Amino acid sequence: MTAVDTGATVAFTVYGTPAPQGSKRALGRGVMVESSAKVAPWRADVRQAAMEAYSGPPLSGPLSVVAVFTLSRPKSAPKRRRVWPDKRPDPDKLIRSTLDAIGSAGTWGDDAQVVRLDARKLYTGDPGALDRPGATVTVSTEIE
Repeated sequence: MTAVDTGATVAFTVYGTPAPQGSKRALGRGVMVESSAKVAPWRADVRQAAMEAYSGPPLSGPLSVVAVFTLSRPKSAPKRRRVWPDKRPDPDKLIRSTLDAIGSAGTWGDDAQVVRLDARKLYTGDPGALDRPGATVTVSTEIE
């Protein structure tokens, strides 16, 4: 994990398998659990990276978030032709788990502050992708 804090912008890289925030299952007596076991480790990794990147008071006001998720390239994918990660996980569910983790790190007060959002999915080896699964996240108080 690497982190950079430039005041109005907090940027960090987190390595691990991006996991979508999916549905929850009821166990009874009001107890709910995530349907995917991969969400908790992903959220913990994102939370740790966000805390390393920013330790100040929660950012206030409107925020912009850019998240680029790097997924493992399927072994069946062609080697000489660009293929797009147009299968699961859904980018909106990847964002849900990631934004919740950033909020739990204290980076902002509420993810409702996010007024601009750019989420991308790439495979390892694609231009702009990480060299292994993970994500780069940039949170900014400057809205373009």
